[in-house]
Amino acid sequence: MVMEAQLTPPLPPPPPPPQRSRRSPLTRLNDCVAGSWVGKRFKVSERNTTFTTELRAGTATFLTMAYILAVNASILTDSGGPCSVSDCVPLCSDAALSVSNCTGPGLQVLQPDASCKFDPVNPGYTLCLEKVRKDLIVATVASSLIGCVIMGTFANLPLGLAPGMGTNAYFAYTVVGYHGSGNISYQSALAAVFIEGLIFLLISAVGLRAKLAKLIPKPVRISSSAGIGLFLAFIGLQNSEGIGLVGYSSSTLLTLGGCPSSSRVSLAPVETAANGTVSLLAGGTVSADIYCLRDRMESPTMWLGIVGFVIIAYCLVKNVKGAMIYGIVFVTAISWFRNTRVTAFPNTETGDAAYAYFKKVVDVHVIKKTAGALSFKNIGKGFFWEALVTFLYVDILDTTGTLYSMARFAGFADQNGDFEGQYFAFMSDATSIVVGSLLGTSPVTAFIESSTGIREGGRTGLTALTVAGYFLLAFFITPLLASIPAWAVGPPLILVGVLMMKSVVEIDWNDMRHAIPAFVTLLLMPLTYSIAYGLIGGIGTYIVLHLWDWTEELLAKFGVVGGGGRGGVNGSHGQPKEDGNALKAVELEP
Repeated sequence: MVMEAQLTPPLPPPPPPPQRSRRSPLTRLNDCVAGSWVGKRFKVSERNTTFTTELRAGTATFLTMAYILAVNASILTDSGGPCSVSDCVPLCSDAALSVSNCTGPGLQVLQPDASCKFDPVNPGYTLCLEKVRKDLIVATVASSLIGCVIMGTFANLPLGLAPGMGTNAYFAYTVVGYHGSGNISYQSALAAVFIEGLIFLLISAVGLRAKLAKLIPKPVRISSSAGIGLFLAFIGLQNSEGIGLVGYSSSTLLTLGGCPSSSRVSLAPVETAANGTVSLLAGGTVSADIYCLRDRMESPTMWLGIVGFVIIAYCLVKNVKGAMIYGIVFVTAISWFRNTRVTAFPNTETGDAAYAYFKKVVDVHVIKKTAGALSFKNIGKGFFWEALVTFLYVDILDTTGTLYSMARFAGFADQNGDFEGQYFAFMSDATSIVVGSLLGTSPVTAFIESSTGIREGGRTGLTALTVAGYFLLAFFITPLLASIPAWAVGPPLILVGVLMMKSVVEIDWNDMRHAIPAFVTLLLMPLTYSIAYGLIGGIGTYIVLHLWDWTEELLAKFGVVGGGGRGGVNGSHGQPKEDGNALKAVELEP
């Protein structure tokens, strides 16, 4: 018995208890949100995304569009806002003396007149402009915040909204004019935007806007996405909102730039009177510093922007998440150091003021001058309605085109161009236009920089709500956000343009009736600096090229002409109706 016990093999040890796979805190957070009411409400799992991806996408979108806080306020401030001659203060004929000391022979106190708004600008008017600029930063934040909340909550789309570039320039420099030198006042222009916004809201509410958008021909719709990409890249290459690689040329319009700010000058259309006096041409405006006198390709900020471009590009090649953010943060952080050749705060009066504002970090400003500044007293004038109609058609074409392009870029649009949430997407920017006009800013639109967040993986309204959260934060940290330099924003804009070019492969380049309108759309958007003009050019070309066929079909329908097959354009580019066997025979001939 003992021997048998010794020969019995020992029992195998029990298997180890199964170990739970260790999940990272971020994975657990994503799974928790995806299974919650929030995840189901925003369809996080259905759209193959995660909560942290949406946060990252919203951050990328906001960083690329944060420049609008300072830029929109600066552009609209050039209109003079509600400031007027009454804000100017009396001055002594000797500029070195104050009014209280302006006594003695040959000295007199000069009462302000209409010229006090122009160079040399009266100190009182300048003070008013500075208050208006701060008002407009808050107005930009508030209108953008409301638009993003509506877009994210109701439309569930990853799109950010803010006052549009282009319409703000039209508002400031064409409608109101530099320091109020235009045809109607700032207050009346706001009234025009308000009424236009109500009309826009109405046609969006009844569904007419979607029907109008579907009238845009398919090749124009497809190419508009790539055209917007070229537009973004063009912006990113310039000085105002980019790295400054291209500049103005008097002979070729554009040329290689890249010169430092000390080597750039502004341009203005002027006329010389008979007595030799040089003055600004009527209706003309002074440009930004777009002309390089010397030192091309020697701008330190341009080369820093190129480094940011390389960082983002390399991250995209390696499929690193957050590529756009890394590039923007890297360039911005280096630019915030003073007394360097790439500083965002040069040792100038403007640079000192910007640095002083930056050092505040936290600043809460209450709108005092621009809110509720609307005036309807010019509603009977032709200039008022001209501005209103222009705002309306630009918004219909520009914002609608942008929405469809972004939806297509995100993969939401179907074959008919429809996408989920389009009704509330249309309602969000229309509502924001009305709110923005009440606060004092130009029309609000879906921002094409939203493509940056889409590239980072944003697919739901959580991206838009993240952008809204940053805009809410911007109420308090505007000094930091307003200090992101243009050469930090330029690289992501250029690379988003690269990403948006892929839609051109969907264009039927063999059919000239499609290829030509698509190409015109692609070309005009960047070169006219307007999405609306690109769409108008593409639609117009499409109509002209199809007019003959449409007329022929209409006449055939009423029996006026025979119902023969439609001829092709440029021979083989059309749709030939010949017998298929005959075609094969031709193809087999040596």
